[in-house]
Amino acid sequence: MAIASCLVDTNILLRITRRSDPQHKLVDTALARLAGQGTTLYYTHQNIAELWNAMTRPVERNGLGLSVAETEREVRAIEAGMSLLPDNEAVYREWRRIVVKYSVSGVQVHDARLAAAMYVHGVSHILTLNVADFSRFDGLTALHPDSVKL
Repeated sequence: MAIASCLVDTNILLRITRRSDPQHKLVDTALARLAGQGTTLYYTHQNIAELWNAMTRPVERNGLGLSVAETEREVRAIEAGMSLLPDNEAVYREWRRIVVKYSVSGVQVHDARLAAAMYVHGVSHILTLNVADFSRFDGLTALHPDSVKL
């Protein structure tokens, strides 16, 4: 299956930056396969903000406890290897439309924002560990790293 473009969810970005994570190899292999097939990999401002939050939050508050300098290195690596889907007024308007259409509430508003960016920029796939979180959005395909084949 040839995939032209794919947004990379924050849960994937977190695991790719942590070699000690039990799912690091799984996500690394999936990203390498997608890139090897010519898929353009994307991130959003929201992904980086969520990643920064988790990486710099203290361990005792369910974070990774990394310094700003360490986090900056990881973010630079992501920026070097992937492309940014820019945030703009169209993404905001699409987000507003879909949170009403799909009755999105609570923490799922963040997933709706990623979906909005995908719709606006014509990206139909997202690589995520939480496939069910994106199943409500018509026309978008959520891929678990296990499903990415050669």
